[in-house]
Amino acid sequence: MLIRVACPCGHISFVLDWKPEPSEIPARACSCSFCTKHGGVWTSCAGGSLKVNVRDGSRVSQYAFGTRTAEFHICSACGIVPVVTSRIGGREYAVVSVNAFEGVDPALVRKAPITFDGESEESRLARRTRNWIGDVQWTSASTT
Repeated sequence: MLIRVACPCGHISFVLDWKPEPSEIPARACSCSFCTKHGGVWTSCAGGSLKVNVRDGSRVSQYAFGTRTAEFHICSACGIVPVVTSRIGGREYAVVSVNAFEGVDPALVRKAPITFDGESEESRLARRTRNWIGDVQWTSASTT
């Protein structure tokens, strides 16, 4: 299943190739203060691949908080956070916002609240390595 996403102004877009075809898409509504205030509901497909395109890099900022082990990629023009990445062992992993999906049947998305409070950094990185998208490619509009 190919899932296309773009922030409203189009500075950040991506295609997620979800493999195998999902019968449902699990989505985690994180309870941290950043995600709560930004409506962060995230999903990932460990067997999938993600191609992120940044149209104008000067309009994308990164934010890291807490353990500083993840970067939230924020479109500074429209304020949307469509993707979060974490560099682990020299490899980039990602989760994506289900709120930014285009053309996906909402009935396919299964949202559930989650909290990562008390999780050690080691456990957090191990969980991301197991569950986050491990095939992440970045391009910019000037190279596409």
